[in-house]
Amino acid sequence: MDVPVPALQRGRVLVRSVASLISAGTERVAVETVRKSLLQEARERPDLVRSVIDKARSAGLRQTFNSVREKLAASQALGYSAAGIVIEVAEDVTDFRIGDRVACAGVGYASHAEVLSVPRNLCVRLPEEVDFEAGAFGTLGAIALQGVRLAEPTLGESIVVIGLGLVGQLAVQLLKANGCRVFGIDLHSARVDLARRLGAEAGGTTGGTPGTEIKDAVMSWTRGRGADAVVITTATDSNQPVELAGEISRVKGRVVVVGVAGLQIPRQSYYTRELSLQLSMSYGPGRYDPDYEERGQDYPFGYVRWTENRNIEAFLELVGQRRIDVEPLISHRFEIDDAERAYQLIAGDVAEPYLGVLLRYDPERQLDWDVAISEGRKPGKEARSVSVGMIGAGNYVRAMLLPLFKSEGANLISIATASGVTALDAAKNFGFARAVSGTDEIIQDADINLVVIGTHHNLHAELAARALKRNKHVFVEKPLAMNAQELDEVIRAASGSEAQLMVGFNRRFSPLAVKAKEFFSGRRAPLSILYRVNAGRVSPQDWIQDPVEGGGRIIGEVCHFVDLMQFWTGSVPVSVFAEAVNADRADITNDDSVFITLRFADGSNGCIAYLAEGDKALAKERVEIFGEGKTFVLDDFRSASLYYKGHEEKTRAGSQDKGQAAEVRAICEVVLNGGPAPISLKDLAATARATFAIRESLRTGQARKVMSDE
Repeated sequence: MDVPVPALQRGRVLVRSVASLISAGTERVAVETVRKSLLQEARERPDLVRSVIDKARSAGLRQTFNSVREKLAASQALGYSAAGIVIEVAEDVTDFRIGDRVACAGVGYASHAEVLSVPRNLCVRLPEEVDFEAGAFGTLGAIALQGVRLAEPTLGESIVVIGLGLVGQLAVQLLKANGCRVFGIDLHSARVDLARRLGAEAGGTTGGTPGTEIKDAVMSWTRGRGADAVVITTATDSNQPVELAGEISRVKGRVVVVGVAGLQIPRQSYYTRELSLQLSMSYGPGRYDPDYEERGQDYPFGYVRWTENRNIEAFLELVGQRRIDVEPLISHRFEIDDAERAYQLIAGDVAEPYLGVLLRYDPERQLDWDVAISEGRKPGKEARSVSVGMIGAGNYVRAMLLPLFKSEGANLISIATASGVTALDAAKNFGFARAVSGTDEIIQDADINLVVIGTHHNLHAELAARALKRNKHVFVEKPLAMNAQELDEVIRAASGSEAQLMVGFNRRFSPLAVKAKEFFSGRRAPLSILYRVNAGRVSPQDWIQDPVEGGGRIIGEVCHFVDLMQFWTGSVPVSVFAEAVNADRADITNDDSVFITLRFADGSNGCIAYLAEGDKALAKERVEIFGEGKTFVLDDFRSASLYYKGHEEKTRAGSQDKGQAAEVRAICEVVLNGGPAPISLKDLAATARATFAIRESLRTGQARKVMSDE
């Protein structure tokens, strides 16, 4: 399918694909999963069913339904090993140039697509002697190489490789290049024969159930000593490879699992031989570390000699030196337009043996920067409509905002995301006229009068300011800005614009929040507000915790509760004090569990207990508001209790309602009929500055004043 070219992001390069390699084992599982019915998936993954039930309890059925529907409908980008030509380079990437020939790695990055957006640490320059097809083997070569490194082979050792698919065949050659004797084992004799042609001294088949024959063959080959090491590169749930490895190893031998295998360790063989067992983590050090893979933070060469990037580099150098030969491993080549046949092959729909399946691309083909989905509804000169351009389409945008804008009758014009696949999915599912590659197509489109921004936090202020300067209404998901400089810029842009700036502080639109405001209307005394949030833990590696990309949860989430207190008090915060836990643990972000005290200009006090260490069975939010002898208790936007003159009155919402629907309705009203934004610029700026002050208070241990915009 045609998808728009991905946008160039910080720390990345855009690569025009020339060849990509299908990983038959991994991608066959993905194809089989797509073919399963929802009922089959539920039966096999009861943990996912429980997760959905838990989400329904906390977030409500509507949001849960929308989330599940979006995940089921989402296209999956397959592939993780490709090669091509660099066509764009981000400003902060200095070690690549346009025109460089490169190999690329990574699920979600080196996919089967014409243009790839690849973080710099997952990109390696191709040696001159290595063509694109061989370069497409780079990732699988790194997987094999990392497994070989963990086996710690030395010159002359006897090593067995169990499983002679692509990774196993590459492992055989790597071990041979390392000066080892190699014995290959597989279910299929043809693959054993291929391994022998590529350097294995001997081999044998298991016939499905390893018997004494293969064990005797290995023992004879090792002169009765057993294998120094066994590298398992199978793709099976069976425990047989691990059992066989234990029975053919020498005393104090090493067993390394690179592929997939059952891990019920037979104690007798492993204990009596005192074997070591190690699992290899894919491409090497850096794998699954977002700081390394996504944010480009390399490990120091002197301390981490071999990373996933340097493993790919080393493998390709061996290919260039003709010490590794990948040509005999290629069984099929398909043009990308004929990729469906390739997947029919690996899914077993075609009764034909295969090994290495390559997809090839035409680097001269015209690129799709803008993909038309439908004609859309172009607004006429006299017609009034909410014409939306969407930038970013994360889970919340797809599960909540887009369904609400659609239900309000908004005209969905264009959508741009970092991934072309995500943009196309959202465009088709919600009825956008176009899926586009970049933000300029949205901001400069004369047909769009509302730009909705749902990107990662570091882009909010810049995109909002650009759209406002073109006099387009802006609705930006919180936070508005990451720091004072960004805030000043976007507030200036909003002040000088003919359009309105709106921010996603939906809670103040909740019916129960409005009821609390009305309950204290006409008051002459300050309020005291206790706001407890059972926030749950977020990994320190999550993007929201990154100081550049997400800014942390104070900036990204606590702003919600500051805004709601402003709504109730009708006053801006003037000072804050915050204190966090001191966990002294690497897996806990201290600033995720904080007590925050705010003083408002009207004399009101607020206390936010934002806590990450609670149990998820507890409702997320509870608020108690005290003032003038009255108390209002709000429980998770589902129910409220009102206390006045010695009486208690209870009220319930039909379901949890955090105000998103009313918020979107208010936004559409502003775009259609004019008038001021639902939240003033003064209040938006005060909320942002309060979160900056909270963060500063946590850093200094001192109370901080909130700078006024007056």
